[in-house]
Amino acid sequence: MTDRTATIFRTLSCPHGMKAKHLLRRKGYRVEDRHLTTRPQVDAFKAEHGVATVPQVFIGGTRIGGIDDLRRHFGLRPANRYRPVIALFAMTALMALAASHAAFGSALTLRAAEWFVAFSMVALALIKLQNLDGFATMFLNYDLLARRWVPYAYAYPFAEGLAGVLMIAGVLTWLSAPLALVIGTIGAVSVLKAVYIDRRDLKCACVGGSSTVPLGFLSLTENVMMVAMAGWMLATAH
Repeated sequence: MTDRTATIFRTLSCPHGMKAKHLLRRKGYRVEDRHLTTRPQVDAFKAEHGVATVPQVFIGGTRIGGIDDLRRHFGLRPANRYRPVIALFAMTALMALAASHAAFGSALTLRAAEWFVAFSMVALALIKLQNLDGFATMFLNYDLLARRWVPYAYAYPFAEGLAGVLMIAGVLTWLSAPLALVIGTIGAVSVLKAVYIDRRDLKCACVGGSSTVPLGFLSLTENVMMVAMAGWMLATAH
């Protein structure tokens, strides 16, 4: 009979340890939970087993590793790096549909499409502003204007958020549309050069400084959306 007992060594408050324990139980394992309560205990465990991190999971006396190793052991795919972005655009789309329904009695309106772009711009700006210095550092890797004038890296999220808010309100189109057009065009050209011409392997700053999303299609889409929205607003302005 297959041994269905697993042992996990972890610090009590470690979130990765909690996730590993939950996954083991979900897979039908009886978990022997060994807590490492002090720094000397943690250091001694790492030295004994030649590992750099905890938690560490053992099954049948064989060390599996941490949470990522455990997921691979069970044949589970790693977390989707695009999931936060998918969630963001899904929520801004639903917000736009809800706002359109509240304002016009119908979710499927042209204004809903406009609001989707504007809500997305504001949401993306908010994520960038949560760690402005981290965003600026990542942004400086590829944005052509920021590499020539560093303050632009810090101003970009504010400009994106301002343009989005004005577009939601439908006011000051003379300011919001050119602003979105300029930053969107510079951004699109920067991504095209970095990814498709220079073939650089970079992370996308579009969803904040701690992003693991690769620079490429996503960032290009964000900038193209801004350019398209700006062009539409300029074309329909009265």
